[in-house]
Amino acid sequence: MTRIDDLLRDAPVFDGHNDLAWELRVRAGGNTAAMDIAAGEPSLHTDIPRLRAGGVGAQFFSVFVPGTLSGAEAVTTVLEQIDCVRRLIARYPQTFAAARTVADVRAAWRRGRIAALMGAEGGHCIHDSLGVLRTLRALGVAYLTLTHNQNTDWADSATDAARSGGLTEFGRDVVREMNRIGMLVDLSHVSPETMRAAIATSTAPVIFSHSSCRAVTDHPRNVPDDVLASLADGGGVVMLTFVPAFVSQQCADHAAALDAQRRLLGLGAYEFDGDPHADPAAKTELARWLDAHPEPVASVSDVADHVDHAREVAGAAHIGIGGDFDGSPSFPAGLDDVSRYPALLGELAGRGWSDADLAALTSGNILRVLRAAEEAAEPGFGR
Repeated sequence: MTRIDDLLRDAPVFDGHNDLAWELRVRAGGNTAAMDIAAGEPSLHTDIPRLRAGGVGAQFFSVFVPGTLSGAEAVTTVLEQIDCVRRLIARYPQTFAAARTVADVRAAWRRGRIAALMGAEGGHCIHDSLGVLRTLRALGVAYLTLTHNQNTDWADSATDAARSGGLTEFGRDVVREMNRIGMLVDLSHVSPETMRAAIATSTAPVIFSHSSCRAVTDHPRNVPDDVLASLADGGGVVMLTFVPAFVSQQCADHAAALDAQRRLLGLGAYEFDGDPHADPAAKTELARWLDAHPEPVASVSDVADHVDHAREVAGAAHIGIGGDFDGSPSFPAGLDDVSRYPALLGELAGRGWSDADLAALTSGNILRVLRAAEEAAEPGFGR
């Protein structure tokens, strides 16, 4: 671990996705003063002491909007989430520094700060408006995830019935405009057809902010091998996630069975904290089912298997880390919160990974892609 500590001083973790802002919304109405993450907040996966312990130097904070919201409500929600992240940065100025470019990230590191960037999760939050898209970029949003769990009018989600065959022509316009204004195209949550269409359309490298490998765990949120290969051809990066159902086939099978049970009981698919108005008897029955069918536990080794596979297919220059902390109810044993990145790096070091490849994984690759998006942007939009 001394080797890992030394590595993280020079190449800190730049994580692709963290849902702290949504948890603050759910638990405290977005009141950043209600939960003191500087003192340590054990009910969350993320707080300042554990970010420091985990060697985190930069974080894409998700400004997430559930796919069940639409129209003006979705736009309002993403603006409120941007406000939450900005207030979080303002509350802890000795810890966080707002960032949107590589220069900003490196300046934060020189000052001993954690660079805080934003990614908008769910293309429905632009309400089919390129003007809203440009406004999000002007407010500092560095990437847009084209869908969440539901389709948009112009892009198909991985977890909804295909409707657009990938991207519509307007969807391609969204990708082209994101290239023009220096916003990263994030393909987590989208269908394989949408992945392929977006990669073919984009003139800048794309990312997956929090996904894993379909060949290792057969889950619709994961990335097929042909997409990993084309992602690498375009210079992009897949940021491997820690969500148990995405990294362990046993956990994926359990999640599918749980989803089927929820639907059987009339509770619908799992969405965050569930429906507070759901039938209490059905919720009791679901609890009984869970007691009889406990969730399997994923491991650090499971996650490392995905990182190894992505390196094999896409190459060491095209992988990163996107933990999805505070965005999943559980995590693999040993990767319980943001302090635990060194456990994964130690596992990979034990598998023979070089310091150069580990440094590329922690932050080198996503910094390169962020720089490429800046350079591909029309003059005046790189910042």
